[in-house]
Amino acid sequence: MQSVDDDFRPPRWLRNRHLQSMLASTAWRRGRILRGAAPLLAAQRELLLDCGAGVRLQCFLSSPAHGSGQAVVLLHGWEGSADSLYVLSLAALLFAQRFEVVRLNLRDHGDTHHLNRELFHSCRLGEVIGAVRALQQRFAGTALQLVGFSLGGNFMLRVAAQARAAGLDLARVIAVSPVLDPGATLTALQRGLPGYERYFVRKWLRSLRRKQAAWPDSYDFSELARLRDLRGMTAELVRSYTEFPTLDDYLNGYALTGARLARLEVPALILTSLDDPIIPAGGLARLARPAALSISVTRYGGHCGFFQGLTGPTWLERRILAELGSGGAPQPAPGAGEVGLRETS
Repeated sequence: MQSVDDDFRPPRWLRNRHLQSMLASTAWRRGRILRGAAPLLAAQRELLLDCGAGVRLQCFLSSPAHGSGQAVVLLHGWEGSADSLYVLSLAALLFAQRFEVVRLNLRDHGDTHHLNRELFHSCRLGEVIGAVRALQQRFAGTALQLVGFSLGGNFMLRVAAQARAAGLDLARVIAVSPVLDPGATLTALQRGLPGYERYFVRKWLRSLRRKQAAWPDSYDFSELARLRDLRGMTAELVRSYTEFPTLDDYLNGYALTGARLARLEVPALILTSLDDPIIPAGGLARLARPAALSISVTRYGGHCGFFQGLTGPTWLERRILAELGSGGAPQPAPGAGEVGLRETS
């Protein structure tokens, strides 16, 4: 049975799904978030993690003066970074609550295009597992908590599903608006507001140009850049730079639907909304439902939004803080009424 968590009920003027989605990354929040994140950024140290097979991933570790003994690893969405506003905002809140906070960059995200010759794609799960393993060695004796947004949420859930096989000690994982069915997401981006596809095409092309500049003898993306649509660009990337025979094979390679989460044993929570314009909620019905997986679905919230107002912590941030401080037990969602329904499988 799918149920709806009604605890998140923003004012009527803030219920538009596109507004909610755009607020997560819009530049007008930058000044306030950077001011709030000043202690976090002042304390950060850059780490280059050995992820195995010669792969290095960058992260930033911020340790409070008197830590709580809990460590949280945050992972951004596609074409985001450790410095994305939604990552910094949550990281600053957690740091203020004395969590050790790690902001991890995926390959070719942030300023990391020079670190690894091979190009990023969404099926490079092994190196993210390697990054978490390297962090686990740094935090020996501490079970890590993972939080991911969008594609980052997809990665974190896949990491957790392989935790036992990979020898990872994880306390929990929270995935915000995770990519469920990549094919459906690609279709939603192409059929939705034109601004979404243009936004991601522009950011992806900028990233590819940086990759080409870092490895000029390996890459020439001039043909790919002429396509200007996500499906065509992704198909060309798959054909030219991966081992996958078809686009569908690649997309299925990182889908969460089907049996992907069947062996999940780490307590995991998916936070998503019915009105997400990028991640169709229909994919939830096609997830495996192991006992460790909980799903909280809101009516509103857009994609990684969940704003109840324009200032202060978002509903999402307060919910994540409550979950991380709960020892893994499902918590009532913060917000008006405390009467929401949620599904726990």
